[in-house]
Amino acid sequence: MSSLPVLNTMLNLKMAGNIAAASAPNTTEYRALVCLFFSGGMDSFNVLVPRSSAEYEEYKTVRGTLALAKNSLLPLTPTLSPGVDLGLHPALANLKTLFDGGKAAFVSNVGTLLEPVTKTQFDDGGGRFPLGLFSHSDQVEQWQTGTSDIRSPRGWGGKAADVLHSLNNTQTVSMNMSMSGGNVWQSGEEIFAYSIDPYQGAVSLDGYDPSNDDASSITAIRTRAVDRQLALDYQHLLTQEFASRKRSAIDTYQLFNAATDHDLPAGSNFNRDNNYLGAQLERVAKAIAAHSALGHTRQTFYVEIGGWDMHSKLIAGQNESLPPVSEAILAFDNCMKALNLHNNVTTFTASDFGRTLSSNGDGTDHAWGGNQFVFGGAVNGNHIYGQYPSLVEGGPLDVGRGRFIPSTPVDVYFAELALWLGVPKSELATVLPNISGFYDPMSSSSPMGFLA
Repeated sequence: MSSLPVLNTMLNLKMAGNIAAASAPNTTEYRALVCLFFSGGMDSFNVLVPRSSAEYEEYKTVRGTLALAKNSLLPLTPTLSPGVDLGLHPALANLKTLFDGGKAAFVSNVGTLLEPVTKTQFDDGGGRFPLGLFSHSDQVEQWQTGTSDIRSPRGWGGKAADVLHSLNNTQTVSMNMSMSGGNVWQSGEEIFAYSIDPYQGAVSLDGYDPSNDDASSITAIRTRAVDRQLALDYQHLLTQEFASRKRSAIDTYQLFNAATDHDLPAGSNFNRDNNYLGAQLERVAKAIAAHSALGHTRQTFYVEIGGWDMHSKLIAGQNESLPPVSEAILAFDNCMKALNLHNNVTTFTASDFGRTLSSNGDGTDHAWGGNQFVFGGAVNGNHIYGQYPSLVEGGPLDVGRGRFIPSTPVDVYFAELALWLGVPKSELATVLPNISGFYDPMSSSSPMGFLA
C-alpha cells in the first residue's frame, strides 16, 4: 500500500514527460472542437436511410413498422457515391442544407473496436471485443476515452488538452468547457472541464459581488469577509488548499463572465427558451467569441442532449427530438459564419452506440455501430465517409437483430479530429492509445480525410 503514492508519482512524471516532448503544432490560429453527445444511444439508421430500391426494401423488411416512408426521406447526393442512395430523416432539413453546401459529412457505421473482427469471430468467441459491449455506462465511457480494453477516467479530449493547453496565453479558465456538467471526454491528467450553466453562464458564489457599490449592504459586507478569509495563510494543508481553490474559482468566474458578457452577432437566434440544445450552443458561441479575451488559442466544448434510449415510441420520439437538433445546429453554423470563425470550429456527434435495426415492437434496443455527422467550415462535406453496411437481415456485419460490427473504429474518427485540433502525430498514441491498431500515426495521409 505504501508504494502506491510512489507509483502514482512515477506514472504522472511519465505522462508529464510525454507531454513536454510533444512538438508544438505548426499553426497558432484559433481552433475549437465541439462534441455533441446524444445520450442514450441514438437510432441513427432512421437518421441516414437507404433510398435505392433494393436497399430500401431490405431496410423496410427488417425495420417493419419502424421504417420511414421512402417518399418522406430527404435525398442526399454526395460527391462520391457510397454505393447506395441515401436520404435523411424528414426532420433534418437543416442538416441536409449543410451537407449539400459541402460543410457537413457523415461517418457511417462507426463504433468501438479493439481490432478488426468478423461475424464468425463474434459467434465463436474468437478475437477481442470491447468491454461491456451494449452496456450504456461502458460504451459511453469508451466513446469518450477512445479506450475499449480498459475502464479509464481520462478522456481523449482531456488528454488532447494536456498536450495543447500551453498554446493558450492564460490558464485561468480551462480550455475545456462543458455545458452539461462533468464528463469523461474532457478529463485529462492536468486539464479538466469548466462547467457552465447554459442559461446562467458561470455560476457565482452566492451573495458575493465585488462590484457592489453600497459598502453597508449585506452583500458588500459578505464579499469583504470572504476576501479577507481567503487572503489568510493557513497552517493546515487541506484548509490552505480549500482557500486557494475557492479563490481560484471566484477569479475564474469573474474572468469568464466578464469576457462572455456580450451579444452575439445580429440574427443569431438559438431559440434558447424553447430549445435546450440551442441554449447550450448559444453559450458555446459566446465562449468562442470571447476566446481572445480568455487568452485561448485552443478550446473544446461538450454539449449533451438526452432522451435517445428509445426502447419504445421510436417514431414519435424522433419526430419530437430531431427538429430541435436541426434548428440548433443551423443556428450555430450561421453564428460561426457571422463571427468569421466558420473554418476554425468543428462540431462532431457521438452517442453510446447504434441501435438494433429490427424492432422490439415499438422501439429498438442497444446495438453497436451507428452513423455520426460532423459539420463546420473545415469539413470536406457532401460525402459519406466509411462503409454504409448492408442492412439485409443476417448480413456479413449483422451479429443479430441488425447489430452491426463497426466498419470504422472510433479511434480513427477521433484521430481525424484530434490532429485537426493540433495534436502532433508524435503524440497521437498518448491521446488515443489503441490508434496504431487501425492507423499509422506517422502516416503522411490523414486518418479519414473529412477535415481540411
